[in-house]
Amino acid sequence: MEETIKILIYIHAFFGGIGLITGIGSIIVKKGNVFHKRLGKVFSYAMILSSLISLLVARMPNHENLFLFLIGIFTIYLVLAGNRALTLKNKSKIKADMIDKTISGSMLIASIVMILIGVLGIIQKIDNSILYLFFGGFGIFMTIRDFQTFKNFTTIKNAWLKSHLGRMIGALIASLTAFMVAGLNIGTLIIWISPTLLGTIYIIYWNRKLKTKTVSKNIYI
Repeated sequence: MEETIKILIYIHAFFGGIGLITGIGSIIVKKGNVFHKRLGKVFSYAMILSSLISLLVARMPNHENLFLFLIGIFTIYLVLAGNRALTLKNKSKIKADMIDKTISGSMLIASIVMILIGVLGIIQKIDNSILYLFFGGFGIFMTIRDFQTFKNFTTIKNAWLKSHLGRMIGALIASLTAFMVAGLNIGTLIIWISPTLLGTIYIIYWNRKLKTKTVSKNIYI
């Protein structure tokens, strides 16, 4: 059993590494071109495979880790939601599918569970319980934004792009965090949180850039 778990961990790390490399590559290349799309596809498949394996490992004997299990679910949500956001670009689509709502709804429930675990952990003075609150709160924020986007994506310009960007950057953040925590064996609180904070700043930057572009175009129309 232990040998099987070790193999799964290596496979998980392999796909996680591919996800990290292709994710960084998709940021570097020009958005929307053929290289960006291909790197994005490889990134998505790699991250989902890596996360699915992490779910298995996190529930196996002597490797049980509820937090990593929930982070795996969070990562899968980010990738799926990020790719589903691309379907909102279709002008013939007038409302979000049940698939979209199920993905975001499931993550909302998981985030609430994380919040509850975090609160109980803090009451019981369990180390790093604040991480449950941090990622649970972040998950609730993102899923609420999802449902807001589902309501107004037909009227707000680039709503699909903002959702896609935010979720895919979030998945890349998860990959980078996993690399630092597991690969470099640095599991401090600041290492867990800092990539998310930096990624959030990057997302805000791009959202403002998109808003500026929209305003500029309107001025010259």
